[in-house]
Amino acid sequence: MFGLGMGELLVILVIVLIIFGAGRLPEIGEGIGKGIRNFRKAVKSPDEIDVTPERGPAEHPEKKS
Repeated sequence: MFGLGMGELLVILVIVLIIFGAGRLPEIGEGIGKGIRNFRKAVKSPDEIDVTPERGPAEHPEKKS
């Protein structure tokens, strides 16, 4: 995994625990999980093209003052 061994991962986890605290770790994990899930969803879904025509100036009702 990115050239990191178990010892390096453990040190990173301890540093994150010290910085953010144990109470914030579930929130951080949830945010990372949602980000990964949305990324996978965006990569899997085919590109959608919006074919709705834009309204030109002739189609807009004129404002009367």
